[in-house]
Amino acid sequence: MNFYDRYIVPPLISLACGAAPIRKQREKIVPHAQGVVLELGFGAGLNLPFYDRSKVTRLFALEPAPGMLARARKTAARADLPVEILAETAEALSLPAASVDTVLVTYSLCTIPDAVAALEGARRALRPGGRLLFCEHGRAPDKAVRRTQARIEPFWRIVGGGCHLGRDIPALVADGGFEIERLETMYLPGTPRWAGFNYWGAARLR
Repeated sequence: MNFYDRYIVPPLISLACGAAPIRKQREKIVPHAQGVVLELGFGAGLNLPFYDRSKVTRLFALEPAPGMLARARKTAARADLPVEILAETAEALSLPAASVDTVLVTYSLCTIPDAVAALEGARRALRPGGRLLFCEHGRAPDKAVRRTQARIEPFWRIVGGGCHLGRDIPALVADGGFEIERLETMYLPGTPRWAGFNYWGAARLR
């Protein structure tokens, strides 16, 4: 990993993903997590304030990026709920099968190199009856915005730590072995349209 990805990208991502419109999105989805939770792409722990402490018994915080691990561990050490950092990828998840009640992923499917494989790995850890909760930015519905996404993305992936602007989030969730139960979408106010189209909802095992 180069200097930029290790030392520059983590604070940039933490700043961008901590913006007010994104915090409001986290407030919509994170409190629905319950039981034993696996969070994909824990990062700097920006979801932590939004977990309902009366519902969550344990949090497995998966963060494979070396540049983010120091931030993840620092946040976990201060947490007021049991948090265990997993410095691994979801594709090679060490958790036993059917061991978690909720899988949560927010603003991470855009950067995971093989998002479908990551979701498949998380799916194996999910108990029957468990749910995937997701909130992501991705492919815009408007052709003009999609053209802008395609034009910007090659540069954006470099400066944004591998972030893809135009991923089809519902398709990724389905290809990962889930059936979407609830899906909402909107352009987030106060964000560029090419980076601001959001998908959020819940899915169950298929």
